[in-house]
Amino acid sequence: MAHSLPIVHEGGLDFELYISEAELAAAVDSLAEQINHDYEGREPLFVCVLNGAFLFAADLFRRITLHSQMTFVRLCSYTGLGRSGEVREMMGLTNEEVKDRDIIVLEDIVDTGYSMHYFIQNLQQSGARSVAVCSCLFKPEALLCPDARPKYVGIEIRKRFILGYGMDLDGFGRNLPAVYVLSEA
Repeated sequence: MAHSLPIVHEGGLDFELYISEAELAAAVDSLAEQINHDYEGREPLFVCVLNGAFLFAADLFRRITLHSQMTFVRLCSYTGLGRSGEVREMMGLTNEEVKDRDIIVLEDIVDTGYSMHYFIQNLQQSGARSVAVCSCLFKPEALLCPDARPKYVGIEIRKRFILGYGMDLDGFGRNLPAVYVLSEA
């Protein structure tokens, strides 16, 4: 297993270790246990939100014991360190039928909730039986869309810019095995 570095440099900025690989693995184990229990006897469709959630989704899905399926969607609302102000669906659900299905949306992080609010509405309008959001990380103090609060949360964090474990700075840093936070020093 790769070891986390105390400090990484990305885009001319310094990031320090915030959540270790072991903490992430424990959170994923706990989430899988909850979902396996809550959806026992059902066949949910997991929807991974690309690009950020792909590492989290892979780790979680390997621990799911349910008869289930996985698909992908790509939403975009960030540029650099900030929000672009709009949610764009770059790649949508194409071949999967969501009508009368239990949907579990896998997200890397929920902060303001704008992206999830938009996507949840689309799934509900498409006739999903139920929609639950499972987020690796959650910034409760940043949430502006209460209906986008994740049902399943791996780790709650403070309102800071993070990098690693799928989360990026202009596409870089996703491959870091732990989560790093923008240094305040």
